Amino acid sequence: MPTILKIDGFRFFFFSNEHSPEHIHIEKGDTYARIELESLKVTDSYNLDSKDLKKLVALVKKNREKLQGDWNEYFTS
Repeated sequence: MPTILKIDGFRFFFFSNEHSPEHIHIEKGDTYARIELESLKVTDSYNLDSKDLKKLVALVKKNREKLQGDWNEYFTS
């Protein structure tokens, strides 16, 4: 379960047996979200309000190049 980023207490990671489309899991305490990297669609979340979800989508957008690069490096190696 590689951790890619840690920002404001949120851990951005993916599992070693992931599937398409490319996406990132994000957790902090008892909160969780899964966001697709290309479309920025939130495909799963719990214990997050709309303000936090907007913040996470913005962070994924800002760091998308790194996240996609790490995804491709991990899964094509």
